Amino acid sequence: MDAANALPAPEPEAAQGLSDRDREILEFERHWWKYAGAKEQAVREKFDMSSTRYYQVLNALIDRQEALEADPLLVRRLRRLRSQRQRQRSARRLGFEV
Repeated sequence: MDAANALPAPEPEAAQGLSDRDREILEFERHWWKYAGAKEQAVREKFDMSSTRYYQVLNALIDRQEALEADPLLVRRLRRLRSQRQRQRSARRLGFEV
């Protein structure tokens, strides 16, 4: 094994702007369905925070440019899902279906 293969690949510059916890949250969102049991329980075990706090952190994270640059497909999908849920809640409050 030569020295070039022994060194880990450098992370993209955008990922360097994210904390370890931020990167772990993105990784968890990418693969959360692999965990046994409910997602809320996996969040509590892995991150030691309530599901409410987790979603607050996640929503702030997906609004950051660094997260978008680190994992554009995941962040765009999460943003799209969040927008759909917001539209559905607004429609229910106004009394019609979306």
